[in-house]
Amino acid sequence: MKLTKILTVMLASIVLLAFTQNPEKDKKVDHHNKIVSIAQDTDQLSTLVTAVKAADLVETLNGEGPFTVFAPRNQAFSNLPDGTLDMLLKEENKGQLQNILTYHVVSGKIMSSDLKDGQMVETVQGNKIKVSLSDGAMINGANVVKADVEASNGVVHIIDAVIMPSDNEEKEDMESGY
Repeated sequence: MKLTKILTVMLASIVLLAFTQNPEKDKKVDHHNKIVSIAQDTDQLSTLVTAVKAADLVETLNGEGPFTVFAPRNQAFSNLPDGTLDMLLKEENKGQLQNILTYHVVSGKIMSSDLKDGQMVETVQGNKIKVSLSDGAMINGANVVKADVEASNGVVHIIDAVIMPSDNEEKEDMESGY
């Protein structure tokens, strides 16, 4: 009799537990192996991670994607004119920082083997970047120092410079009607 009561209570508890749990609520988003996680796990991309956080782009880059990120390594940020990085990281310059960082991102997963010499690739920011393969892989003059770091939502190519959108490019696009 006691065993029957214990089994009944256990069964009732299991049924109650099954009906009270919300699987959507308990579902956690797995950011492991996403682009931001890859960057956080790569010592030479710590400055980029700081910039992505300051620009409020973490959630975007952890999105479904796929994205191709041409990720400037720490030394690239160090090579900017004195005070530039500190200025960009300020809250009031978030829009400018987002503009620069999204210039390093392309929609879709583009592996190094997909790149062609002279290819122009449109960035998420809206302007295009130029691929050069004549002296090793380069993006707008920045050398690709490590290619094809795969993420679950895209790919990261580490570059040795911060590439900047050109005001001239924007003016040319407006003049040509694009």
